[in-house]
Amino acid sequence: MKFKLIRRDEKAMELPINIVVMLVVGIVALATLISIIPTPTKEMSVFVEKTALRGETLQDGNSIVVNANTAANPFGVTVMVKVTDKDGSPVRKANVILRGLGGAASNTTDINGISVLTTPDTALVRLDPNQNEGTMDLKVLADGFYDYEKEEAVMIVKTR
Repeated sequence: MKFKLIRRDEKAMELPINIVVMLVVGIVALATLISIIPTPTKEMSVFVEKTALRGETLQDGNSIVVNANTAANPFGVTVMVKVTDKDGSPVRKANVILRGLGGAASNTTDINGISVLTTPDTALVRLDPNQNEGTMDLKVLADGFYDYEKEEAVMIVKTR
């Protein structure tokens, strides 16, 4: 039986070189794909600037006061939200979602980072007869920013 030395066999040397070349090409392709994926790197500030019952004048703050007669039936609300980055610059085209108490509204921010949300007739707010207060949650999504979620962002209080 005759043994052949692998060190002198050129075909035996091709296999490790091919594996190394394929590995390097694969790593470069993976690094390229990973670099294309946008990563959220910024935090945003979200402020509930003004609120009101739908159709009424907006008032400063995040609370809406309704009387017992209004609260007896489903009602609409309007909320103005301002979205900025950490430097105070407006965040444009952010998706803003308000939901809670059976009501919901969504909109996008304008060039000033402002979004006005009004609950439509199909998603009105409801307070139960024995419920004197309730809250609505706010969610903001924007490209290049971490998602923002705030529970109890808007307070609705029923008076007698």
